[in-house]
Amino acid sequence: MILFVKLFLAHLLGDFVFQPEKWVNDKEKHKIRSPYLYYHILVHAVSLLIILQFNTKYLWGVVMIVISHFVIDTTKVYTLTKKNRKWLFFIDQLAHMAILVLFVYLYQPFVLRADIVFEPGTILLITSLVASTFVSSILIKILVSHWTKELDDNNESLANAGKYIGMLERLFVLAFVVFNQWSAIGFLLAAKSVFRFGDLSKAKDRKLTEYVLIGTLLSFAFAIGIGLTYNYLMKTITH
Repeated sequence: MILFVKLFLAHLLGDFVFQPEKWVNDKEKHKIRSPYLYYHILVHAVSLLIILQFNTKYLWGVVMIVISHFVIDTTKVYTLTKKNRKWLFFIDQLAHMAILVLFVYLYQPFVLRADIVFEPGTILLITSLVASTFVSSILIKILVSHWTKELDDNNESLANAGKYIGMLERLFVLAFVVFNQWSAIGFLLAAKSVFRFGDLSKAKDRKLTEYVLIGTLLSFAFAIGIGLTYNYLMKTITH
């Protein structure tokens, strides 16, 4: 595990800390002719060597990572478009992570257990995450649908922003309940109230205020309920 952490740190330094935006833009513009593409690869090589303490044991592994990084980054700049930029970024990072995992496997072989996904604790966790995100969103939408039509449609908002904010909010609350950090839930509720205060005061709309309050309380109630259920069932499983 520590070997992967070292490789991951080298990757973070090379891809995020020591790669200025100027390099990224130049690579996208000039592609394989960009000198910054080679500077970027050199930074990765140096980072790996330093973090691995110039251990010759890992020399061929470092060569493998450096060459694969060049191939992955070159492929990315040649396939990059405005439409796929976001998804290509994640695909690019996943490809790099796969190479790091392969490096670890070559030097410290490990066994991946697929059956761990079907263990009771894992199934319960996945169920709780799905219930607190997608399922809760649908249930809350149904419960508040009666009042939705009464709101002013002129209130501008990012597409699906409320949906994703609610999902993240419930994930935080779920985590706080699971780890028994109840005070953090109060902090989250207070923080949300501060951020929404400006919107509500500008709107001067009592209906909108009540609508937001109902949605927030339902969101927290679902997350807390799911968290408590998770804790209870986990105790039942482990005892």
